[in-house]
Amino acid sequence: MDMRRLVGRNFARLRLAKGFTQERFAEVSGVTQQYVSGLERGKRNPTVVTLYHIATALGVTPVELVMPDNEAPRESAKTPKRKSRRK
Repeated sequence: MDMRRLVGRNFARLRLAKGFTQERFAEVSGVTQQYVSGLERGKRNPTVVTLYHIATALGVTPVELVMPDNEAPRESAKTPKRKSRRK
């Protein structure tokens, strides 16, 4: 599971649910719009402190940013299964 992508998906979902644009969220939270964009694309690796500040600005708990979702493919689904060598 790529945690950066998971946090990005959760953040984008929560941001939109709260009615924030990227620009407005940046103004309210004190991060840049470029950071918000990178976070949503899974390109940023936020610290625990940053996750706390972002969650606080959204009015959610930090756990909601790291909670697994159903969109992420399972790790086992990414790797092809080996064929059995039965004789």
